[in-house]
Amino acid sequence: MIEVSKKKLSDSAGARWAALFVVAFTMMAAYYVNDVMAPLKSMLEGQLRWTSGEFGTFTGAYSFLNVFLLMLIWGGLILDRFGIRFTGILAAVLMVGGTACEYLAITHYGGCSSVMFGMKLDVFLASAGYSVFGVGAEVAGITVTKIIAKWFQGKEMALAMGVQVALARIGSQAAYAVAIPVAKAFGLDMPLFIGLCLLVGGLMAFLAFSLMDLKLDRQVKIDTSGSDEEKFSFSDVMAVVKNPGFWLIAVLCVLFYSCVFPFQKFATELMVTKYGVSEDLAGTFAGLPALGALILTPVFGGMIDRRGKAASIMMLGSAMLIFVHFVYALPFISASWIAIALMIVLGVAFSLVPSAMWPSVAKIFPVKQLGTAYALIFFIQNIGLWGIPALIGYVLEKYCITGTQIVNGLETNTYNYTLPMCIFTSIAVLSLLVGFFLKVADRKYGYGLEKANLSKK
Repeated sequence: MIEVSKKKLSDSAGARWAALFVVAFTMMAAYYVNDVMAPLKSMLEGQLRWTSGEFGTFTGAYSFLNVFLLMLIWGGLILDRFGIRFTGILAAVLMVGGTACEYLAITHYGGCSSVMFGMKLDVFLASAGYSVFGVGAEVAGITVTKIIAKWFQGKEMALAMGVQVALARIGSQAAYAVAIPVAKAFGLDMPLFIGLCLLVGGLMAFLAFSLMDLKLDRQVKIDTSGSDEEKFSFSDVMAVVKNPGFWLIAVLCVLFYSCVFPFQKFATELMVTKYGVSEDLAGTFAGLPALGALILTPVFGGMIDRRGKAASIMMLGSAMLIFVHFVYALPFISASWIAIALMIVLGVAFSLVPSAMWPSVAKIFPVKQLGTAYALIFFIQNIGLWGIPALIGYVLEKYCITGTQIVNGLETNTYNYTLPMCIFTSIAVLSLLVGFFLKVADRKYGYGLEKANLSKK
């Protein structure tokens, strides 16, 4: 039996939005660190003598532990068992520790000739640190999503999720914009050191949120003596995986994000080598999807709250991805303004799909299964985030080297990105197909994905 006080902390618009902004800062720091090394690919190749394959391995390492040690699954179970405060703090500590290891690899072992597990020592340590960071970042992601579902239940949930994503994308945009100029001015390690400092601040921010959430829980007095309704059980895992909506939205998630995040890791170099964009500006243009998400995700989230059509919007976003990657794959188009325009279109798609996808999960599953559902979806997503960068790095190194160039006095390879972009286009086509099947399932099972989140008064 649950006894709720007349007015909870989350009933106050100021309080719930303040809570959102606090945890959004933690995610902003996480997004900065996640993306800050991507624009530095050429500098890593020039200064530390990394290859494209090693860069792909490092980039894919973000998801290695999540995929092969099932860390996201365990994270979801911990979230449902121990709650958002414990799980969020644990995730923040993992992010700080992993980033510190990555920073150590770049500063103290960069360019080292030693080998560990068949990899250069600096590549191995940086990848290991990035893997630990990836566990923390993904667990933090599902935790923040459940926080929003808790604090905004029956309120502006899609808008809140959109705002959270938008604020987090500030970190991504900042990473792409400042990485190369800061690295040139202060050294290759400085952009990552800034991220480490931001993550420490993010840990402090989550500790502050925990005090707010504890106050909210004290306003909801729960008597569990006569009911097991809210207790987690492993049967919840089976209930999630037996739901057909889970598989459709999970596969759509992995396909869609495999066309965005891995692509962005290589987009800076694509801008420079194919479209002739200045190296100092290429990172900023590669980060335009994050800027688009910053501006548009709250707008689309509010629209979905009022009008619905989430399944249709996910299909539209996937169709836009097909267009973007197909044009990037065309070898005879090399105008820089086209490349920049395509990044803007990608930013719109990158805003549409998350605005619709994450609130849809909360419609498909009850609250007590949300942590497990988000964890399983993020786990499947991480398979793509691990495999696709490694695949693209391998393809570039084996089939796409066209020559060499001198960048900042250092010799680096040049690449033809036609084949990688064809791979991204194929994945986008599959995402559109899965989006169509999700819309069919919505009509069949009555998930309500096309319905508005806010009832008309």
